Amino acid sequence: MAFVVAGNPAFAEDADLAKQLSNPVASLISVPLQLNHDSGFGPSDGEKTVLNIQPVIPISLNDDWEVISRIIVPLIWQKDVAGESGSQSGLGDVEASFFFSPKQPGPGGIIWGVGPVFLLPTATDELLGGEKWGLGPTAVVLKQSEGWTYGALANHIWSVAGEDDRADISSTFLQPFLTYTTPTAWTFGLNTESSYDWKAEEWSVPINVFVSKVTRLGKQPVSFQIGARYWADAPEGGADGWGVRAAFTLLYPKG
Repeated sequence: MAFVVAGNPAFAEDADLAKQLSNPVASLISVPLQLNHDSGFGPSDGEKTVLNIQPVIPISLNDDWEVISRIIVPLIWQKDVAGESGSQSGLGDVEASFFFSPKQPGPGGIIWGVGPVFLLPTATDELLGGEKWGLGPTAVVLKQSEGWTYGALANHIWSVAGEDDRADISSTFLQPFLTYTTPTAWTFGLNTESSYDWKAEEWSVPINVFVSKVTRLGKQPVSFQIGARYWADAPEGGADGWGVRAAFTLLYPKG
């Protein structure tokens, strides 16, 4: 369903793109560049900045089904995140998710996708990753109506190989989300990106609020986003207080 803005079809097209961006399994090629900064790590008040490069590519399987690949490639800079640990920078561990999803919404307008998620030990420094291979299931379910998008994405990753002297991984990720997109392609959103470490029995619960806008750079559709987050819970020595997020996304609609 596309928005209609009298006299300005470009707004309707951009609003439809903004709606698709709120859907993790939309049939839309996009390349988000998401920058996050958090602080308050440990006794040294460490800080971390992460640039996530997150290409999303839908692949048609047949007339009814497609698979949506969502890759997260983190580029990290951090300082004193583990006490007086100094600074590190480089590539973190890559996470790759693949959602098998129907091309059309199901009964009641429900949109869903399921598939595998993989963790790759690509970190260039031992303090930037877990040095473990991991895999598990992932799923997303949502509904879109009258500008609203609401639903949840979840996965669970177990480590299956890697360095023996590093901690095993058993982690659940939960991301309930709620967004509202206006007819002029502004989107206002709220979500959490919570994770539970079953080995350490600890939660990480950042609550994110953000606003984004789909617009054009020449003929290229793009999205700009700015937001803030509050760490409602974190492991001892983890991030504390407020963090910031900014994102720039290249969009490649069909046709």
